Parts: sequence; C-alpha cells; structure tokens
Amino acid sequence: MDDLVSERTVVVGAGIVGLAIARALAMREGGEVVVVEKETRVAAHQTGHNSGVVHAGLYYAPGSLKAQLCARGRVLIREFCEEHALPYRPVGKLVVAVDDSELAALDELERRSVANAVPGLRRLDREGLREIEPHVAGIAGLHSPETAVVDYATISEAMAADVRRAGGRILLGTEVTGIREEAGRVRVTAGPHELVADRVVVCAGLQSDAVAAFVGASPSPRILPFRGEYWALAPEREDLVRGMIYPVPDPRFPFLGVHFTRGVYDDVHVGPNAVPALAREGYRWRDISFRDTWGSLTWPGAPSLARQHWRMGVREVSASVLKPLYFREARRFVPELRMADLTSKTTSGVRAQAWGSDGALLDDFAVDRVGSVTLLRNAPSPAATSALAIAEHVLEHFVLAS
Repeated sequence: MDDLVSERTVVVGAGIVGLAIARALAMREGGEVVVVEKETRVAAHQTGHNSGVVHAGLYYAPGSLKAQLCARGRVLIREFCEEHALPYRPVGKLVVAVDDSELAALDELERRSVANAVPGLRRLDREGLREIEPHVAGIAGLHSPETAVVDYATISEAMAADVRRAGGRILLGTEVTGIREEAGRVRVTAGPHELVADRVVVCAGLQSDAVAAFVGASPSPRILPFRGEYWALAPEREDLVRGMIYPVPDPRFPFLGVHFTRGVYDDVHVGPNAVPALAREGYRWRDISFRDTWGSLTWPGAPSLARQHWRMGVREVSASVLKPLYFREARRFVPELRMADLTSKTTSGVRAQAWGSDGALLDDFAVDRVGSVTLLRNAPSPAATSALAIAEHVLEHFVLAS
C-alpha cells in the first residue's frame, strides 16, 4: 500500500454530483480534496447515460428537496455552461394528455408546477399543442419553454478540470474497498492507496448502499437498478419533434414514461423505458450479476414492491424485448411515427433507485451522515440538473455543519 499525504476531504465517486461537491470544496478550501473513482473516466455511469435534460421542476412535490434543489440547480447549471462556453439549449418540454383519463393527473402536474414556480409554464388545448409540436396528438398539455438540454458528460469533465485547477486531485481507475474511522480521522482504502482524511463524502450512485456498508450505515435504503433503453429517431424523420414530448406521468411510479427528446447536438431519441436490471451496472440484458439479482429478490421490501407494480413491470419488460410494443407506446403521441423510424437502440442507462425495507421506492433525495462520513443514499433524476445545488446543500447541512 502507498500512503498518500493526508487530505482534508475525500469524495468517493466522479459522477456529476461527486464532482460538483469536490469542486465546491476545492474552490472553498484551496484544493485539499481528492476524488476517487473506480472507472477510468468521469461520468461513466448515470451522468453519462441520461437524456441530457435540464429539468424545470414540473414533477416534484412542493417543498421537497427535489423541488428546491432543482429550481436552484437549473439556474446554476445554466450559469456554469455560460462561464465554460458549453452548449445549453432551452428547447422546451411539452407534457401531453392523450385522452380524458389523463386530465386529472395533468391538473395535479400543473398544480405542482405552479407551486414550484416553473418559469413560463402554459396550459394548452389541442390547438395550442399543435402550435408547439405540429405532429403531436393530444387533447391538452403543459408547455415548459425553459426546459433545456445539455451534455452532462462534458459538464462533468469541465467540473473535473476546475477541481484540478483549484489544486484538487482525481484518482481514476481506483476502487474504494474500505472506509473506517480511527483516531478522529477517516481512513479510505482505495486501490493501492491508503488515504487519510478529516471527512469523506460518498457519491457512489449504483454502489452507494454497498459503500455505505463500509461505515456501518443502515442497509436501508438499498439500491434497485432500473435500466432505461433509448431508440434513435431516423435523421430524415427528426422533424417530427421540435423539442421534447413527454407523457403525463403515472403518479404511482417514479419514472416519466417513454418520451421524445431533441438532444443538445440536434439528434432525437425516444425513451427511456424502465426495466429492472439484472446487475447494478447492467446496461444490457446479458449483463447479469446473480449476487445483485439475489440481493434484490431477497430484500424485505421485494414482495410489497412486486404486488404494487407487477403490471407495470410486465409492460416495461415486454416493450423492452418486443419493438412493436415500444413503438406502440411512442406512437400514441406522434401518430405519424413509423416502426422503421426507430432505427436502433443507441444507448441505455441504469438508474440507481433507492428503496426501503417496506418496499417503498424513495421519491426524494436522501442524505445521511455517519460520523465524519456523509452519504448520498438516493440521488436519481433530477440529480444532474440539481448537482451544483446539491453540492451547496450537502456542504451547508452535512459536510461543514458542526
């Protein structure tokens, strides 16, 4: 083992949230921070596999951490992109109710959006929908003109550069295998290194509960990985979508449903769905971890979750393996869509969804602290949008709190 010079702070995980926290600390304390990442690049998992959307705050319960930090975060991420000359495109989002059965949920979404002060929000009728998205089908909707798209992987690389410029370090290809407190400090075993720090912040995403176990934190919440798969829209058919077209979300499920997104580089993708992954980092059906799958199946909350959501699970898995079902779901919103327009599955991402021992899927961000170790236990969407605001919150209420 190599003994490195002691540091003020070690951050575990180089996704966008870990890098935002490391950047804030490095700029505040003169660079006395080390980021440890098991992959050979930053933003290797959730950050680098999402839709690139900067959310405006439509969905989140008013007063929740998600609502507060999303509102602050979208302002900070826009300012960050401006400062670093990175692309930021407010292409706008249209949430569409296709029939009367979805109007009550659309009303609730509007109520939340107004309470969360979503900028520029408008309620639209059938004609109004067509003015924003000429090819869309629906009877009513909400338009969020300030919802934007960015490249979160590039933003993360810029954050990493800021950390280094401030004097901090980023150790890539270095997996953390142990964290323990001793003599008032925290010793982190990471690859060939032993790092000794005053404090540790864990932003381990898909591995967050496994790393939390190193310091004796509660096993609940556990991470349940969900894979989301995207189809690319054929380039010659990208004019079907101007910005983003989203369904009215099912309030019983913490996912937004299949949607259309024009990306920051002008490509259009369709998705994602949400299927249980068979490994924490299971980006394909053939990526299987018997340990991860067995852990999910034997978790105390598994029977309750299955009872509540088995119909949704069957539908999502079926659409994953049968393209016509996926196509049928997408075509509800854009009737001119043809099967051949979905050209290929371009990528997939895995969402680190925390769930409790009672089977409930955690809806809000969750942060915990054990001694001198701060643990992000749940940071799904809109965590990328909120990353810089999450950093402010974690520093104020956990890392720097007495």
